[in-house]
Amino acid sequence: MRRSDELDLARRALRGRDLVVFSNDWDGDPLSKVHIMRILSRENRILWVNSIGNRAPKANAHDVKRIFDKLGRFTEGVREVEPNIHVLSPLAIPFYGSELVRGANRQLLRLQVLRAMKKLGFQKPISWSFLPASAPVSGTLGEEFVIYHCVDEFSAFSDTNGRHIAELEERLLKRADLCITSAERLRENKARVNPRTVLVRHGTDFTHFVKACDPATTIPADIARLPKPIIGFFGLVADWVDQEAIIATARAHPEGSVVIIGKTTPDCDDSALRAEPNIHMLGRKPYADLPGYSKAFDVALMPFKVSELTLNANPLKVREYLASGLPVVSTDLPEVRKVGLCKIAKDTGDFVRKVDECLADKPGPNRERAERIFGESWDARVDEIRHHVGAALMADGKPL
Repeated sequence: MRRSDELDLARRALRGRDLVVFSNDWDGDPLSKVHIMRILSRENRILWVNSIGNRAPKANAHDVKRIFDKLGRFTEGVREVEPNIHVLSPLAIPFYGSELVRGANRQLLRLQVLRAMKKLGFQKPISWSFLPASAPVSGTLGEEFVIYHCVDEFSAFSDTNGRHIAELEERLLKRADLCITSAERLRENKARVNPRTVLVRHGTDFTHFVKACDPATTIPADIARLPKPIIGFFGLVADWVDQEAIIATARAHPEGSVVIIGKTTPDCDDSALRAEPNIHMLGRKPYADLPGYSKAFDVALMPFKVSELTLNANPLKVREYLASGLPVVSTDLPEVRKVGLCKIAKDTGDFVRKVDECLADKPGPNRERAERIFGESWDARVDEIRHHVGAALMADGKPL
């Protein structure tokens, strides 16, 4: 058999299989998991199990609202949100506290997933987990194959019990037939536990974000009225965001505007950002509107602090900025450096200088710049994933 035929057979091995996916809540912004599963749903049925949490809930307004939202969705049962994508919001709390509580939650979650599988007619599905918290049930559902798809160093998040998450992840890694990672450093770390670990970096929704280069795309009024230049960031404002770099950039350009699009996490203090007269925090915006906001940007920012969390990250927004045709300034992170299309800053002063360089050289969306990222679409990435999963299925002698 020719090599090309082997590759095609491996890719086709995944088609038509049922997938049980443990991930973030479906109803949030479309993260990498959503992009991947939307493409796979063209040929696969998917049971998406909403987040069962990597941390214990806190007694704050955000977590209390989330609990009530989950209770509301639980009463809806399994719902088909898109063709071939069925969402289950299980009634469970994260696996914390006493062993008795963890055991009860494990059984409760397992029974709910099994009931949903039965309703949908799933038999011998592939378990596809994006979260370590699924470890107690992954592999206990009659699955034919278990995948751990790791997109973050979960134990490094400040609001989790890092030791407990690391233990859960190790269990999942040992059980997984295949581990897919989104960053080289993640691949190296996870391969120490599971040698069947591969690297598939994030893609981008190119056709969506390249609309920023289209003359017909409308710039929303709340950003169109702001003084230029507009230096922008979209994403969560969390403890891994370098607020010092953002503030320094704003102060270096009092004539212009620094725009932040996205919400602030409950445990992050953004008062220093809000105190700056030319930093405009516009809040979360619909995904559909992001190309319009990107069109208003002259330079896009990737201001993440360098830490164990971000050294293992492959920030999705970098490729989204690039697909928008924008010049990008970033702190020094391995996966951003590997993209090769961003200006990398060594420190806060250098960050401001790199922004100035971008403003002096073709600022704003540029179609030629966007085309450099054209080959990194989500369809191309899912094709890589199909190959790796298919090859692993064939290596295990699974029926095709």
